[in-house]
Amino acid sequence: QVQLVESGGGLVQPGGSLRLSCAASGSIFSINAMGWYRQAPGKQRELVAVITSGGSTNYADSVKGRFTISRDNAKRSMYLQMNSLKPEDTAVYYCAAKIQATHVTMHYDYWGQGTQVTVAS
Repeated sequence: QVQLVESGGGLVQPGGSLRLSCAASGSIFSINAMGWYRQAPGKQRELVAVITSGGSTNYADSVKGRFTISRDNAKRSMYLQMNSLKPEDTAVYYCAAKIQATHVTMHYDYWGQGTQVTVAS
């Protein structure tokens, strides 16, 4: 069974920083692209940042220059360093990854359970 588990969310003041982590576990053969998504109340889930297995990255315009996505392939983990946080960054943040489990031949999308990030004074 493949699982993605996020951690690191919480309450932070505007201008502050948080670092989210996402760890993959289970019977994994390989992990391709990984990404962070977020969903604010009453809004659709949106892509925040994505990173390929080779380390190429892409960001939503709203977070460029403030957020940094990274991954550690040996640890099967991904991170999101969030700086200069704004109230509009408040959302549930989800990690997602395209993972090939050991008993299949294709990569499938897996999602974590989400972690709440609240930016407020």
